Amino acid sequence: MKRIITSLLLLLILGVEVSKADEGMWFLMSIKRLNHRDMEKMGLQLTAEEIYAINNSSLKDAIVQFNGGCTAELISKDALVLTNHHCGYDAIAELSTPEANYLKNGYWASSKDKELKPKSLFVRFFVRMDDVSKRILAKVNPQMSEADRDKAIMEEIAIIEKENNEGGKYTVSVRSFFQGNEFYYFVYQDYKDVRFVGTPPESIGKFGGDTDNWEWPRQTGDFSMFRIYADANGNPADYSVNNVPLKPKKYLTVNTGGVKENDFAMILGYPGRTNRWMPAGGIEQNVKFAYPAWVEGSKTGMDNMKKYMVQNDKLNLIYASKYAGVANYWKNRQGMIDALTKFGTAKSKAEQEAKFNAWANKPANKAKYGTVVEKINAYYKLTKEKARHDNYLQQLLRTSSFGFISRGFGKQLANYASADAAGREKMKPEMVTEVKSFFEEMHLPAEKDILKAQLALYSAKSVGYPLAPSVIAMGKNFDAHVNAIFTMSIFTSEEKLMAFLDAPSKGQVTNDPIYALSNDLMTHLGFKSDEVTKAQNDFLASYRLLVEGLRESKLATIQYPDANSTLRLTYGKVRALPADKRNDAKVNYYTTMESMVKKYKAGDSEFDLPARLLELYKQKDFGKYADAKGYMPVCFLTDNDITGGNSGSPVLNGKGQLIGLAFDGNIEAMAGDVIFDKKLQRTINVDIRYVLWVIEKYAGAKNIVDEMDIVNN
Repeated sequence: MKRIITSLLLLLILGVEVSKADEGMWFLMSIKRLNHRDMEKMGLQLTAEEIYAINNSSLKDAIVQFNGGCTAELISKDALVLTNHHCGYDAIAELSTPEANYLKNGYWASSKDKELKPKSLFVRFFVRMDDVSKRILAKVNPQMSEADRDKAIMEEIAIIEKENNEGGKYTVSVRSFFQGNEFYYFVYQDYKDVRFVGTPPESIGKFGGDTDNWEWPRQTGDFSMFRIYADANGNPADYSVNNVPLKPKKYLTVNTGGVKENDFAMILGYPGRTNRWMPAGGIEQNVKFAYPAWVEGSKTGMDNMKKYMVQNDKLNLIYASKYAGVANYWKNRQGMIDALTKFGTAKSKAEQEAKFNAWANKPANKAKYGTVVEKINAYYKLTKEKARHDNYLQQLLRTSSFGFISRGFGKQLANYASADAAGREKMKPEMVTEVKSFFEEMHLPAEKDILKAQLALYSAKSVGYPLAPSVIAMGKNFDAHVNAIFTMSIFTSEEKLMAFLDAPSKGQVTNDPIYALSNDLMTHLGFKSDEVTKAQNDFLASYRLLVEGLRESKLATIQYPDANSTLRLTYGKVRALPADKRNDAKVNYYTTMESMVKKYKAGDSEFDLPARLLELYKQKDFGKYADAKGYMPVCFLTDNDITGGNSGSPVLNGKGQLIGLAFDGNIEAMAGDVIFDKKLQRTINVDIRYVLWVIEKYAGAKNIVDEMDIVNN
């Protein structure tokens, strides 16, 4: 009996260790107060001030938001920037041609003058933040409608932003947290001269393709490199041959000592969006109505892009970036459906809301909170069919180059036509460039097929909510209608658009059949009936009260705000998943080059590998980047709490040194944007040793590695 009890105690102890994962995407200004002691116990060796300081350099100064959607880090005194391959994908595709295909073949600048400038690419440094909740909330009251509340808040936000931008030197953003119960402002500085330094070939940077996306075990070298340039004084500047590499306040030291299970790991980055407070009704609406439409609409667009992409390199480059973006969320949303269903997330949220409703209807709370759950559920019931409709329509607009034309390129042309002669003369060179770019970035036969297929899908599947009037008018004859509008439209002919620039007429734009279709679809998507408008007003107010009440009642213990593309820190450990026969690693927290080569399929679009990599593997030529046990590491797992936007984030050890690059999550925990799973949540990271091996041994770009400060302890 004693032996049984001892065994049970041991299992409990091990269970606590195995289930340990640290939930939360934390503000850097809160680390000292909320997290630092816990982080020290886990292995952090830095002070809170070494992570976040306003007047002194700190880790925050080595982290940038990359082009508004990913994260990157500085890793040299000359502002060398490391991010994911998929984060740099759009810029790399833009710079590529069929003759110089950097996506397919890779590229490494042998010197700084060989670095390439994309048309538009920027990085954003975080300067400081502060709490302005009391100030903003003093401007509102419970009697306000949501529209009046928003108006009062936006007026105060404008004042705060002006107070802190130092005459335009900084970008200031005031953001809402905890569903409008708290507000913080963030000060940033943007640099727009960012140049492409290098990338591995797609067969390394995107190894595994859509099949392995969101999956473990993984063997993807998902990285690319850029460099930030500034004027001679280190200030942001437009591109110029006279600009010089920025001298950063802080850059990361690279550690090639390797990782082992239970090592401390922290990640700094810009997670895009989580919804940890989402009510049960919202989860159910997404799983049953919104996400299935998203998945089906995405797949329809992808299939019609792919049949042209496989024809030749030129067409592949045109659609590579759009396809990759659509495919990423296609698999993500299906994973969300599966995970949220499997774990009964809506049910567990409903149980929490039932407890909240009982608390809310106590005499002391009823006046403020009594109808909160009722109004939230009424809104979701009313809008479930609209959610399905909107997602089919959004994927049509997203995958067709003509979808948003009435709000984008078409609107530019209408404004051009409305300007006086002097204004048009000034605008014309830019508009000529826009016209040429428009036709460089799409292929008309593909666009016809995408639009036909998406209109047919939208018409057939959006059955519970009224269709856009223009689609109803087409009946079911989408082939003939699309063929006709493509023939009549000026937007399908570069020659017609150039002629328009010489003799512009606003009516020629706004009456154009493609512009009119786009405008009708966009207008219909944005339309809300009076009933929906009122229900949404009640919902927004009630959602805010739900979060406030859950915090007040202590029924929810979440202390961190949802992610919303502001800089956060998450910490945890290197941590395995259960043993997997697909992985040759002795413990399932890392992968090796051996497992990658086992997946190799010559000529396969997802699992091909370069001949040079295979030869180096055969020779076991891993150089100084091999693990002490002799294998070549590729990827590893941690249990950090991250989401989209953390792509490219640095994985740091307890000394704040770079050990890896975050690039994905595991599909088993895809519900993580809504509810954190302590057992299954994992972050998939490229091992920094593999990054350096690819650059130095595979690509021969030792000049890049020589820029870095590298340690091995």
